[in-house]
Amino acid sequence: MDQEAKVLVVDDEERIRRLIRMYLEREDYVIDEAEDGEEALQKALQNEYDVILLDLMLPGKDGIEVCKELREKKATPVIMLTAKGEEANRVQGFEVGTDDYIVKPFSPREVVLRVKALLRRSSSTKFLETETSARNVLVFPHMTIDNDAHRVTADGKEVALTPKEYELLHYMAQSPDKVFDREQLLKEVWQYEFFGDLRTVDTHVKRLREKLSKVSAEAAGMIVTVWGIGYKFEVSGD
Repeated sequence: MDQEAKVLVVDDEERIRRLIRMYLEREDYVIDEAEDGEEALQKALQNEYDVILLDLMLPGKDGIEVCKELREKKATPVIMLTAKGEEANRVQGFEVGTDDYIVKPFSPREVVLRVKALLRRSSSTKFLETETSARNVLVFPHMTIDNDAHRVTADGKEVALTPKEYELLHYMAQSPDKVFDREQLLKEVWQYEFFGDLRTVDTHVKRLREKLSKVSAEAAGMIVTVWGIGYKFEVSGD
């Protein structure tokens, strides 16, 4: 691996930043820090990070606002740090594009595991094996999903997706025309990380459609709502 993962740690408490930095540097990750929302957003837009650890409660712009503004321009994976009792904020975080969350107080080892898990799922190709003999690619009339590179193209144009948006699309696309209910998608795509509000699924589907529709209305139309049940990835009768 030519380059180690670069992580931005955002928290207004220096002791928390120092603790996270210490554990992540043991894994040979390159760490940058920010202590408020403005600094975090500026760094996130000016640099290429592989993961951003973002505290919810920050001076100035809070974590929700930072993630929302970041998502307008970048799909950098984000793990939100939240305190207990902030469930509503967590749901809001997922709605603006957070990929995972960690509840304070947390174990530093948990942070390392979550970062590693998100890097494995990240669309950044530098963390993927390149010597794959057969490419793992799903090809549809208006969309191609290259799972080796975690890359989605719609009508020939690449679509920048967050890891969760990509996982959701890839999971449904592996079983074309099969109807998935929200509970199943929440369990299979979010796994251990998030058990809760089914609106999380709806929000991610909405974001996925919006991103696809910017390059291909036909590709966006492949994600179909099955009223009263859930969603399906439709390729029949295209």
